[in-house]
Amino acid sequence: MKRTISYTIKNEDEGRKISGFLRETGYSYQNLVELKKIPESVILNGEPVYLNTRLKTGDALEIRITETESSKHIPPVDIPLDIVYEDGDIIVLNKPAGMPTHPSRNNYENTLANGLVKYYQDMGEDFVFRCTNRLDRDTSGLILVSKHMVSASIMGDMVRERRFSREYLAICRGSVTPKAGTIDVPLGRKSGSIIERCVDYENGERAVTHYEVMKEAYGHSLVKLKLDTGRTHQIRIHMKHLGFPLIGDYLYNPDFERMNRQALHSYRIRFEHPVTGEHMEFTCPLPEDMKWIDEA
Repeated sequence: MKRTISYTIKNEDEGRKISGFLRETGYSYQNLVELKKIPESVILNGEPVYLNTRLKTGDALEIRITETESSKHIPPVDIPLDIVYEDGDIIVLNKPAGMPTHPSRNNYENTLANGLVKYYQDMGEDFVFRCTNRLDRDTSGLILVSKHMVSASIMGDMVRERRFSREYLAICRGSVTPKAGTIDVPLGRKSGSIIERCVDYENGERAVTHYEVMKEAYGHSLVKLKLDTGRTHQIRIHMKHLGFPLIGDYLYNPDFERMNRQALHSYRIRFEHPVTGEHMEFTCPLPEDMKWIDEA
C-alpha cells in the first residue's frame, strides 16, 4: 500500500522537530521506526530529510508511506464486498451476517480479511489487514478497516480514547424495561470456555453499554445501543444480564424462533478522519432478516 500525506506547517509548530510534530499528529513510535526504514519517506520542501529536522512556518512536509508486504496467513479469496466508503486512508464496509472478520482455525478462507486482500491484490497493492471495530461472525453491519500503518495507529488511539462512536441495533426478547438506561457491568471469560464470556464482578473488565428502546412488536423490542467499551460479546451478555437477551443468539439465547443468528447490527459509526480531521458519519439500514420488526 502506498500513500503520501501532506502537511503545511503552521506558526505553532515553528521550530519543532518533524518527529515531535508527527507524534503530536498521532503517529506512533513504531510508525516513526518504520518510516526510517523507507527510503525518502520524509520530504520537506521537496527534499528528503531526517526526522530530527526542525520545521519552519509554511514548510511543505510530505510523508510517503510504502508497505510492500500483505498480511501473512491471509490468503486472497474472491469474496463479494459491500463497500460503503473508501479513500486513501480508510475503507468502510457493510459486513453480512455469517462472514467472519478475519481468519481462524475453522474459517480460513471465507472472511472479510480474505476478500480485502484479494480486492487490493487485483489493484496491484499490498495490504495489511488492520480492523478498527471487529464484528462477530453473525453480527452484520458497518466495519472500518485502516489502509496503512498511520491511519491504523490514529484510529487505535481514537478507540482507546473513546472518540470512535459505535451504535448498534438489536432485537431482544420481551418488552425491555426500563426503556432506556446504562449497563455498567464487568465482563470476563467464562471458566472452561475459550469462546463464552460472562458477568464477572471479581476479575472482569469494566464494560459500559447505553441502550434505548426504539420500537416493540410481536413480543420483542428493537433496541439501539451505544458502546463506551468494546468487550467481547458485550451487548449480547449485557442484554441477557438485564433479562432481555438477543433472539437467535446460539451462545446466550439459542431460541431461533425468528432468527438463526444473533439479531445484532452495526448501525452507525462516527469519528474524525484519521488524516484530514473531517467529521465522518456512516449509517447502514437493517438487513433483510431484521426488517420485520421495523416494518411491523
